[in-house]
Parts: sequence; C-alpha cells; structure tokens
Amino acid sequence: MIETIKYTCSCCGKEHEEWPALVYISPTNYDTLSEEDKKNIGELDTDFCVIAHSDQTDRFIRCTLTQKVIDYCEDLEYGLWVSLSDKSFQDYSDNFNNENHETKYFGWLSNDLPDYDFSVGSIPTTVFTRTGNNRPEIVPHQDFDHPFVNDYYNGITKTEAERRIKEMLKTISNRDSKTTQRKPWWKLW
Repeated sequence: MIETIKYTCSCCGKEHEEWPALVYISPTNYDTLSEEDKKNIGELDTDFCVIAHSDQTDRFIRCTLTQKVIDYCEDLEYGLWVSLSDKSFQDYSDNFNNENHETKYFGWLSNDLPDYDFSVGSIPTTVFTRTGNNRPEIVPHQDFDHPFVNDYYNGITKTEAERRIKEMLKTISNRDSKTTQRKPWWKLW
C-alpha cells in the first residue's frame, strides 16, 4: 500500500494528497540580510529579487527544478532561485510577459537546500525559459562535482523524496506554530 502525504497548501489553504512542490520564496542572499537591509537595499516579489549593495547589485529570478524519482511515477518539484548576470536579468525582465520568449542563461543556484553542503559555493546551472509564461527550468551543470548534481542526474528514491517533503512539512508546521514576524524562507507550492 502506497502511503499518501497530505498537506495544507499555503497558497490556497486546501488539503492536497499529491506531492507538493518544495518552494523557496526568496534566495538565500536575501534571507541572510538584516531586516533593515531588506528594507533599504533589497527588493523582492514573487519572481524577481534585487539586492543593491554599495559595491555591486545582485539579481535573482525564480525558477523550477524537477528532481527525478527513480522508483516512482511522480517527480519531486522545486521552486528555486538563481542569480543571473546583469545582461541576462535585463533580457529576462524585458521579456517576462512575452509568451513566446525562449532562450537560456547561465545562472548560479541561490538556495541552500537541506541535506546538501553549500559551504564551498554555489552550483552552476543553465536556465531555460519556457513559452506560455511558465517559470524557467534550471538544470545543474553535469560536470560540477556536488552531491546535489549527482542526485539530479542519477535520481533519488521515493523514500528519499517523501522524507524531504515530510521534513519540509515539519519545518512549516513548527514555524507556523510559533508567533513570529519573520517571513518564511520557503513554502509549499
């Protein structure tokens, strides 16, 4: 018997049984800013984030990543952020409402996912825009040696995918049970 995972969607408030997408609502670079810096140098909406430091401006877009699950018919979906160059960010921004815009950009993964060590740096990715105003899909560079990249290309088990979902659900539940003014760094999509 296959165990279903039930969760209450943070967007619609309804209970679902299919796997939720694991979504980060902001890049790690934004999460680590002080509240004052978020107000003064940060800009964040559902698809774009800009952090204007005194010596540089960092630009991020929200994307999706599909993690293959090797022993199940459903894949695990992520909503992640990547940083782009000024030129790529401007092109993406200029074409954001263009339903036919298809291109690719180089980007750096900009979320620290549980179970992976990102202390040595970020992961290079290719960002593929999609028609129909769907969020871009990111693909990590296969030649980059990192456990996250290995899992992306080799897949993870259903047990591992469900463990990740349950951990995120547990974190959300713990966060929601505390009274805090802090904005959550991820949610279920």
